[in-house]
Amino acid sequence: MQLPNTLNTPSFLQKLHWVADPIGYMESATQKYPDLFTAEIVGFGDTVVFVQHPKALQEILTNDRKKFAALGEPNKTLEPLIGNFSVIMLERERHKRRRQLLMPPFHGDRMKAYGKLICDLVEKIFSQLPHDRFFLARTAMQQISLEVILQAVFGLSEGERYQQLKHLLMLITDLFQSPFTSSFLYFSFLQKDLGVWSPWGKFVRLRQQIDELLYAEIAERRLQGDLNRIDILSLLMAAKDEQGESMSDRELRDEMMTLLLAGQETTASAMAWGLYWIHRLPEVHEKLLQELNTLGDSPSPMSIVQLPYLTAVCNETLRIHPVAMLTFPRVVQEPTELLGYTLEPGAIVMGCIYLLHQREDLYPQNQQFLPERFLKRQFSPYEFMPFGGGVRRCIGDALAPFEIKLVLATIVSRYQLSLVDPRPEQPQRRGITLAPKSGVKLKFCGEVAASGY
Repeated sequence: MQLPNTLNTPSFLQKLHWVADPIGYMESATQKYPDLFTAEIVGFGDTVVFVQHPKALQEILTNDRKKFAALGEPNKTLEPLIGNFSVIMLERERHKRRRQLLMPPFHGDRMKAYGKLICDLVEKIFSQLPHDRFFLARTAMQQISLEVILQAVFGLSEGERYQQLKHLLMLITDLFQSPFTSSFLYFSFLQKDLGVWSPWGKFVRLRQQIDELLYAEIAERRLQGDLNRIDILSLLMAAKDEQGESMSDRELRDEMMTLLLAGQETTASAMAWGLYWIHRLPEVHEKLLQELNTLGDSPSPMSIVQLPYLTAVCNETLRIHPVAMLTFPRVVQEPTELLGYTLEPGAIVMGCIYLLHQREDLYPQNQQFLPERFLKRQFSPYEFMPFGGGVRRCIGDALAPFEIKLVLATIVSRYQLSLVDPRPEQPQRRGITLAPKSGVKLKFCGEVAASGY
């Protein structure tokens, strides 16, 4: 199959480069082919057309299920983590039905119920952090996002099972915190259980322990039949699709793993990046604090998340450091033209979120953190897409920015922090995402004086 703008580096070297240094790989390719190129990567089908032009992305994402079908098969990299029955792995009508079941708990009035929980969790986690030495923002934000998921999704806030899940989930996500350990997700020949001390053996045993806890929780809920519970797990257990069918234990388990791992990992990295830029640029910190102070004492979470500059700071954080590098893959269904290139059926195309967000024609001075760009201009869903787009857009696209805004606002309004390391923070592969390499080292400098918010 003839594909456009094929990179001439040997396939295996491309795959190694993609896993070890994805940003270097993408930036090198886009210097030669700025709008789209054909790559040999591992994880989503070996040969993939990367697309980073807004017009082409619009063409792909507005023709989901027609010219460009969103299929689950190319997402097999995620199977060891989330299983085969997650919404991410489903196709066509099965995907559509599952998504309809999953969407309601993440929107509408449910969001209001999560607001106070998120703010309270920030205070809980920060009260436990050391004040006499530096702490890692990425770790602290992971603790917060994990607690949000456990309490909002599972309805768990205490007890032995809650403590065990929290501990095990931190361990399993930290297994893939570097490009080297992430390679075990991408290269199947490395996925060998050689005992408890081997990397994959450790992962398999952690996953088994988590599964036992999840299935025990599901079984207990089924026995209790408590219709008054409003956490997401309980809502999903009670939900039925158009055929009147409810989700099986395995389907519930896979969706819970998707939310636990994908939801908390991505949000934690985004919040750590937000803290990095806010404390690296004093003018951003000052402007944000002034805006928060306009709300007075004890503002409601909903009034906080509507603040324009706070929203701009969050958007610019997700622009300059998108946690997800790529959209989910689409498979060409019929001969079609894209930016003047002909694509044949079977070709796999992926929107490249990272390169889209770095386009100088969309974002002048793209390496500069400039929240004001989001106050001056409204970007289309094909120009700014931190949560992907089309029928595979992230289910947490409402909860994640809601959480990020509340966490950053609560921290900035209550705690004085400073960066420990003056050197620029660099992004690095963490599993299938990007995270700050050093974790963003911060230290306490005191509490904010009680004025305004």
